[in-house]
Amino acid sequence: MKTKISFSSYFFIGVMLFALFFGAGNLIFPAQLGQYAGEHLTTAVLGFLITGIGLPLMGILAMGYSGSKDLQELGSRVHPIYGVVFTVLLYLTIGPFFAAPRTGTVAYEVGIAPFVGETHLQLGLFLFTLLFFGITLVFALFPAKLVDNIGKVLAPGIIVLLVVLLTVAIVKPIGSIQPAQDAYQNGAFLKGFTEGYNTMDALASLVFGIIVIQAIRALGVKSKREITKITAKTGLIASSLLGLIYVGIAFLGATTTEKFGLFETGGPVLSESAAYYFGTTGSVILAVIIILACLTTSIGLITACGEYFHTLLPKISYKVLVTFFTMITFIFSNFGLEDIIKYSVPVLMLLYPLAIVLMLLTFSSALFHHARLVYASVSVVTFLISVMDGFKALCDSLGIAYFGWMKPILHFYESYLPMYSQGLGWLLPALAVLIVTTLIVLIRDKGTVKESVHQSMN
Repeated sequence: MKTKISFSSYFFIGVMLFALFFGAGNLIFPAQLGQYAGEHLTTAVLGFLITGIGLPLMGILAMGYSGSKDLQELGSRVHPIYGVVFTVLLYLTIGPFFAAPRTGTVAYEVGIAPFVGETHLQLGLFLFTLLFFGITLVFALFPAKLVDNIGKVLAPGIIVLLVVLLTVAIVKPIGSIQPAQDAYQNGAFLKGFTEGYNTMDALASLVFGIIVIQAIRALGVKSKREITKITAKTGLIASSLLGLIYVGIAFLGATTTEKFGLFETGGPVLSESAAYYFGTTGSVILAVIIILACLTTSIGLITACGEYFHTLLPKISYKVLVTFFTMITFIFSNFGLEDIIKYSVPVLMLLYPLAIVLMLLTFSSALFHHARLVYASVSVVTFLISVMDGFKALCDSLGIAYFGWMKPILHFYESYLPMYSQGLGWLLPALAVLIVTTLIVLIRDKGTVKESVHQSMN
């Protein structure tokens, strides 16, 4: 029996999903892209939207379509050990290593740093993040409805504030759009595509997808087909909201370069723009809302990590795990936003291709009869390429020469893999292996069926 769901229910789950996704990275990276893309803004934003909203939507759909109870179960289609390792790396990436520390540093850079003198910025960061993650720990240890209520108020609140700010920016731009910088001068689309990795939303979607599916099931929907259909509708609502904000913030960033110059990160773009249009009052309001929004995101990420690792390591209590992860998050946050972004890029260059092929394999799984051979082969080939992208990005981030053992492998990849220099060298080999192994499985299974029929006749 088909369960009828009202539009208000779709919309509520869609807004909930938007609130889950919307965090620090959704503000700073489109702003930075706008500044550096300049005259190539449109092309760069198109690339960014594919990875910034297209892949997260695909991740949500993949979880609904797969019928898996969680990411580890889905990853175990490659191999049970792979399922654990991939899930652990993903949780650490969107949790204490990168995304969670970023919530504290973005809240500080946008909300507090404009009011702190240059000589006290590092001390200010230490004191702010100590308080910020102290509050995070309290709420993560003792979950309360207050967090949910703040989130419900903040999600609409920050949207309204951003809409006002972005509307003014469109009607009365701060300055004219400047020439493109660095990699955006040539290949703006592919640069925007890989910049979308930084939001980490595609990785998070493989975790958030389960939350959405649970919310849909709570409405009485049982069939896999209906769950997938409703997941798509709610995902489109969240993606549309994110897309509109990305485009607006990127445009704002592009129009600030002439007046403010280029910033090392996207954080100051919003604070400087709010001060330009609305003075100190605008800066204070923006600061309060963004700090609270980042705080609720931080609490959610630390809580999710604590819950997952408690299921993985049941002998260690949830409270011990949450305390440990909060301490790690606090330490990493004090490296500063620029360093957090710098060191996250190599990990994202490794994980994103693996996440994307897992989504592709999930959707095409029925074609190759869910054979582990296909899952494992495609994932291994992708890993062999993406791991080199990770090492390459690490060396580039540290400003050091490539290790000797890397050079022949990189030379081979650069010579024979299309789009390798743009970070997409894994794509065509993964598709080729998917096609070849699918054919092998179909031929093998067809032969097995024929042999079974022949034996039964004899």
